[in-house]
Amino acid sequence: MRRAKLMKLRLVSKTVGTALNVTKFGIGAFITLEYIGGFVVCVGPSMEPTVWTRDVLLTEHISPRLGRIDRGDIIVARCPMDRQCICKRVVGVAGDQFKFQGQQITIPSGFVWLEGDNKFNSQDSRQYGPVPVEMIRRRCLGKVYPSIDFKFDSAAYQVDAAVEAS
Repeated sequence: MRRAKLMKLRLVSKTVGTALNVTKFGIGAFITLEYIGGFVVCVGPSMEPTVWTRDVLLTEHISPRLGRIDRGDIIVARCPMDRQCICKRVVGVAGDQFKFQGQQITIPSGFVWLEGDNKFNSQDSRQYGPVPVEMIRRRCLGKVYPSIDFKFDSAAYQVDAAVEAS
């Protein structure tokens, strides 16, 4: 009888211990993916040839929260048109000038100009104008699948600040 109680107590103890470990792991994973970084699977041709459909990107969430987004960064943001996630390159920041709907505009403070690398197949700021920086959710660090590539950082991309947009 005493032995059965002891075995039951050990089983309960192991079960509770396992449940606590799973809970700790889940909380750690949630905090990491929500506040530090994670992965994004890209869909669509707008960032080709830099990023292809089904490429997996490593992203971080800290730079957008600190307002540290630079010209040339590849970001994940909410689309101003339909609130879906989009992957685009920042080609203009506050103070840059662009031609938009036939007029010369200056990007206001708190906004960025986003474009896909595939200029002929991308819906971006050339259609919807400057995007509030609050809509930026992640900054891409590099490609991790199908091949590893961390070469598309902001310094590697030369941007022309006088982009023609219709």
